Amino acid sequence: MFYDRVKIYVKGGDGGNGCVAFRREKYVPEGGPWGGDGGKGADVIFKGDSGLRTLVDFRYQRHYKGMRGQHGRGKNMHGRSADDLVMRVPLGTVVKDEKTGLVFGDIVTEGQELVVAKGGRGGRGNSRFAGPNNKAPGMAEKGEPGEERWLLLELKLLADVGLVGYPNAGKSTLISKVSAARPKIADYPFTTLTPNLGMVSMGEGRSFIMADIPGLIEGAHGGAGLGHEFLRHVERTRLIVHVLDTAGTEGRDPLEDFKVISRELELYNQDLAARPLVIAANKTDLPDSGENLERLKAALGDTHEIFPISAVTGAGVPNLINRVYQLLEEIPVQPLHDIQEQEFVHTTEPRFTITREDGELIVAGREIEKHVAMTDLENEEALDRLQRIISLMGLEKALKDYGAKNGDTVRIGDFSFDYVDF
Repeated sequence: MFYDRVKIYVKGGDGGNGCVAFRREKYVPEGGPWGGDGGKGADVIFKGDSGLRTLVDFRYQRHYKGMRGQHGRGKNMHGRSADDLVMRVPLGTVVKDEKTGLVFGDIVTEGQELVVAKGGRGGRGNSRFAGPNNKAPGMAEKGEPGEERWLLLELKLLADVGLVGYPNAGKSTLISKVSAARPKIADYPFTTLTPNLGMVSMGEGRSFIMADIPGLIEGAHGGAGLGHEFLRHVERTRLIVHVLDTAGTEGRDPLEDFKVISRELELYNQDLAARPLVIAANKTDLPDSGENLERLKAALGDTHEIFPISAVTGAGVPNLINRVYQLLEEIPVQPLHDIQEQEFVHTTEPRFTITREDGELIVAGREIEKHVAMTDLENEEALDRLQRIISLMGLEKALKDYGAKNGDTVRIGDFSFDYVDF
């Protein structure tokens, strides 16, 4: 099966917990803290693989979670960091955050890697907290939780040439004639239900990739037929070959077909209207094709190159393919979408926000939630440290200004406490 859009959940591995330990040796009186740090959790990484053509593997497994780091141990032994979770995806995969729509990246080259969920850092052992005022700390940090999010993966085929046209215009027959692609071909609409890629060899190491884009009819840009599913695959092509049925075998007018499909491409993406385009006037071996071919030349010959062909017999196909290759040599290769080149408006994220829900005061924010998650809430010394952090961040004053009253329940992540106004 061909799948070009999936939704998956990813979570980086949690960091390992820091260790509380003290040095206890025969000739080392009053040994100090000796607890090691936890190891880093696994990152979740996508890696480009040119051998893949579909996102089908993600169709049957939707949840991916990295391993957590190893916990720290005594004798200042740090925990081992977890191995990253690397998942292979086909070239042309666009990765988006499902909640915000933000594009994380675009996998377009073999071996390209993209971190989509970072693993949490390991918690610090108690030896990290030793100081002049506390030479024997009895607390350590818990590991930082790994990032987690739902992602949308969209595959946009990487091809030099895209074949567009109405169903049954002969696109599949043409790609099967010029490449090793063997799509299903029959005399009824929507025979082709998936895009097909074919490598067209020109000899002496020269070649280009051609894609058969199915499902384009009037209204395709809005979801009619199969166009809404497959129009995205035209976006990366450098040259468009519009295949027309000059014989009008299904009672359609090839000139009107050209206008309709051209309009659909423009409505979907205005850049496609300016893309170089040639016309393959197909089915010239059938009756009634001659008159329509002359009409096409009269109406479009001044603005577009028209190549009479028969994809079935092969007549005229070499002329078309040779010209397509010449045009590709002249058309500069545009750099593919690169997330690093995008300009995003970065806003300063507040340290925390306060809202009231169901009678509780909800405190949210990446920084404050991380401090809470990494605190051992059953350790009195660790709780005292968290209290100092809350005070230094200004949360106590902010709660009072928000209107918190004695006895109100305050929740930060999974941690809740009663508010007390000193």
